[in-house]
Amino acid sequence: MNHASRRLQRQDLNEGKLAQRRAARQLRRRQAAQGLERRPTSTIANGTSEWQTAEEERQGRQEAVEGQLQVYRSVLPKLLRRLAKIRDPRNPKTIRHKSTVLMLYGILAFVFQMASRREANRQMSMPVFRDNLRLMFPELETLPHQDTLNRLLSTIEVDEIEESLLELIDGLIRQKKFHRYLISNCYPVAIDGTQKLVRDDCWDEQWLQREVQCKAEDGSETTRPQYYVYVLEASLAFANGMTIPLMSEFLSYVQGDRERNKQDCELKAFQRLAERLKQRFPRLPVMVLLDGLYANGPVVELCRRHRWQFMIVLQDDSLPSVWEEVEGLRKLQPHRRLDRNWGERRQRFRWVNDIEYRYGEHERKRQTVHVVICDEIWEEVHRGTAEIVAKRSKHAWLSSEPLRRENVHERCNLGARHRWGIENHFLVEKRHGYEYEHCFSRNWNAMRGYHFLMRLGHLINILARYTARLARLVRRMGVRGLIGLLRETCSGPWLDAERIRMALASPCQIRLE
Repeated sequence: MNHASRRLQRQDLNEGKLAQRRAARQLRRRQAAQGLERRPTSTIANGTSEWQTAEEERQGRQEAVEGQLQVYRSVLPKLLRRLAKIRDPRNPKTIRHKSTVLMLYGILAFVFQMASRREANRQMSMPVFRDNLRLMFPELETLPHQDTLNRLLSTIEVDEIEESLLELIDGLIRQKKFHRYLISNCYPVAIDGTQKLVRDDCWDEQWLQREVQCKAEDGSETTRPQYYVYVLEASLAFANGMTIPLMSEFLSYVQGDRERNKQDCELKAFQRLAERLKQRFPRLPVMVLLDGLYANGPVVELCRRHRWQFMIVLQDDSLPSVWEEVEGLRKLQPHRRLDRNWGERRQRFRWVNDIEYRYGEHERKRQTVHVVICDEIWEEVHRGTAEIVAKRSKHAWLSSEPLRRENVHERCNLGARHRWGIENHFLVEKRHGYEYEHCFSRNWNAMRGYHFLMRLGHLINILARYTARLARLVRRMGVRGLIGLLRETCSGPWLDAERIRMALASPCQIRLE
């Protein structure tokens, strides 16, 4: 390619970018004229550092660590008291580190987003990092080795670690920290499954098995066994984007039906998780947010038995009898409609209440459900042609409660639509530093223990992110930028020891933004 053709190609690209910018400005003016408001984005600022001198940087780093320290001091004392109740099976005469110290060390490894046990050993044992950790956490007289933590997690009841997480969240609920984020006076709980690990060899009988396609040496298509770990997660998913880890249910090969050669599945795990959730929070008003896999009679029956509200995605090919009733009754009820704007989208809600759904053997069981359909239209700038094009989408949900003009926006836009919070939660834990898909241990019990410690570390970072004191830094640097700043600060000689001691002695309280 000659230089002239390169110049023409670059000129075309620049003209395309200018055309897209002009189209975007035109679209924003059109949306403003129509009364549409763009929802704020979470893009961090693309600017240089606001710190001009080394002293300003030192002061900023100190304030960031002190803001994080507020969360530590509010959460860790209760957490450590609960972790201390876990029975330690080790020989008391050979113990060098208490079990609470080991587990605190494990939690901090995830708070600072260490990618592996080896990296935690290497980074957190650096002299400056070690001294700063001792300054902030007097419990850490000496830092243990990650292999010591691994041996402890291999022998203790790791479910007690999750119980410590649940007690911590229960305390925040009792303090009404999340009261402003309720939907229909209920706590929105999103439940979904995700793959945690996959290997070609089986490390434990608990791992699930599947057959995958592969090529043989002669080039023919064949199959081979693959082993994986799958987890059903439950999280509080609030409309402001805050997603709080709640409960994990590991799918297990031994939980399957061996006589019928059926493995454990997500729906079976949901039954177990729901029973545990109801037993742990018997009086908590809950609205479960579920995807289309759970749109069936037994799940609806279970939610009604537990007195939970629900919003379940209803796909086009799910529950044909319900869709038939919807199409028939919708024409007879044209008044059950609401047109409104939500951000830059124009929405039309249509709903049908009191649909009788029959299921089970000979359709002897029945449940009354309510269906809402949301049709959306919005405009975007096409990346290729720089033209303003119209986009459409359709969403439908099964609702436990009758729909009205007064509650359809809250239940759908602020509740059901934010089921995506748990999907984003998976993305963060897998790709943004928490190493969700890293094994950490080949021992099944220890692997689950590291999983629960990871959830505790993530919870601490979430609470810190949404505190009023650190929210400005998050908007400027992003979540990963803030965590990186805290890790770098603790690994360098930035902190004023006297100010840290004063912060440890002062009263503290978590104030969410």
